[in-house]
Amino acid sequence: MAAVVAAGAASRGGKSMKAWAKGDRVSQATYGPGTLVEVNEHHTVIDFDEGGRRTFSTRLVMLQATNEPAPAKAARKRAAKAKAKDAGDPGGSGGAGGPGGAGAGGPGGPGGKDTKDKAKAKEAKA
Repeated sequence: MAAVVAAGAASRGGKSMKAWAKGDRVSQATYGPGTLVEVNEHHTVIDFDEGGRRTFSTRLVMLQATNEPAPAKAARKRAAKAKAKDAGDPGGSGGAGGPGGAGAGGPGGPGGKDTKDKAKAKEAKA
């Protein structure tokens, strides 16, 4: 698909509409200034400076060109990796063959079916 697509493939009232390209700075009445992320004959996606990313019907959206520069966005931080559990934790999730049998939640581990069944059996005897 071509990088430049007419914003509104059909013309209205005999006037053809401006062709917008990815990366163009535009302004929309409700959300204000933003940067075009994607433009095709069906949808126009705009990343607004304050309103986030929005998708519009290309035939219906009314845009104006703007010279206002895009604000500098803070770099996104990567999520920290979860720390591995200690191998010697009680009831352990030591993996198959480890101290916890089949691991946490499995038979022999905390919350395992065997533990719950044993607790029910003790209650029934009492």
